[in-house]
Amino acid sequence: MPNSYRSILFKSPPKFILLPFNARKNGKLSVSLKVTKNRKRKYIKTGLAASPEQWDEEQDRFVSNKKLEPQYKDYNALLSEIEAKAISILRDFEFKKIDWTLNQFEDAFLNHAKKGKINDYFENLITTLKETNHVGNAECYSKTLHILKLFDKKFDSKIFQEIDIKYIKAFDVFLQKRDCAGNTRKYYFKALRAVLNKAIQDKEALESTYPFGKGGFNVAALEEETIKRYLPMDCMENIKSTIMENPILEFTRRLFLFSYYCYGISFIDMALLTKKNIIRYNGGDYIVYKRNKTKEAKKVKAIQIKITPEIQSHLDWFAQNAILIEEYLVPIISRSGYQGEQLYNHIRSRFGRNNKNLKKLAKQLNITELTLTSYVSRHTMAMTLQDNQVPREIISQILGHNDLSTTNTYLD
Repeated sequence: MPNSYRSILFKSPPKFILLPFNARKNGKLSVSLKVTKNRKRKYIKTGLAASPEQWDEEQDRFVSNKKLEPQYKDYNALLSEIEAKAISILRDFEFKKIDWTLNQFEDAFLNHAKKGKINDYFENLITTLKETNHVGNAECYSKTLHILKLFDKKFDSKIFQEIDIKYIKAFDVFLQKRDCAGNTRKYYFKALRAVLNKAIQDKEALESTYPFGKGGFNVAALEEETIKRYLPMDCMENIKSTIMENPILEFTRRLFLFSYYCYGISFIDMALLTKKNIIRYNGGDYIVYKRNKTKEAKKVKAIQIKITPEIQSHLDWFAQNAILIEEYLVPIISRSGYQGEQLYNHIRSRFGRNNKNLKKLAKQLNITELTLTSYVSRHTMAMTLQDNQVPREIISQILGHNDLSTTNTYLD
């Protein structure tokens, strides 16, 4: 906002200055907001610093010279947003006819600033997600917050404006030094980007320092091609035809096959299936469900799986040979009354145990081509559909993917 226009609005408009004391080691001075009332002044630091050569006193902004300050546009945009907040507070005082003091202004202004602490926003978001049973997302954000705190010991005090492109690049270097693969780094950056996007929507963060926009940090470029995790058909036939004498391994084998016949249904979605998910339609019975991973996304469609003789035979076996809790179709959940985070953690525990048992099953069946996990059933079904000439677009719909690029990582 031009100085002349601010002067029309206020007798003593807020102004940015370089504080002439407490210079930094590099000689730069703190850029501070000066507020004047009744010839008394209050100085509030912006977190920015400049040398006298980088500062335009007339415009109270950084000089428009990339050689002197490469980020002058971003810094000036930030100063304009800070100035707008200050003027908004003063207008509010005027509207409410408050004969404000400098301390009142500072309190109002700093309460604005408190909203900008990214750690507080992260923690509040995680709590909300847990309370609304979005435990998977809460877990993702918790892991991301943990790794950010390992990277930055002062993360608790960081404000959103400090999470700029320079900060993001430094975080990426930190992850690489920890031998994090591209897909792992992508996992963390997608979560951080989602938090920043939501904070901007909630007016808690500013767009001027957003690091993932046009010309910013490219999260998609981190993606690495996933190693194909499908079984050769002879190994799959071996699993289908070999009944295990060990009851735990037989149970594990049937869980794997049930997932496979249900078009690679994930372990958590399989665990949460109840009798309510069985729908009578067009003379047949169908399992109808929404993926736990994407159920809250806009316009997500339910997945419909016709209950074939193979699926029904496994449902019958589970009912006859295992204890089914409450209305669940598959004996994964073994405690009644669990909900929210407790239920999620219980399923994750069973998931880990199941993968250990799958390794034992693979050893018994002499499957050495890959590590047998619950994900392998999903990848193998995708390849089976492709071998049966099912178009990739249809395979993508069957698997419940939002876009074809995800499906392509499953297929040759």
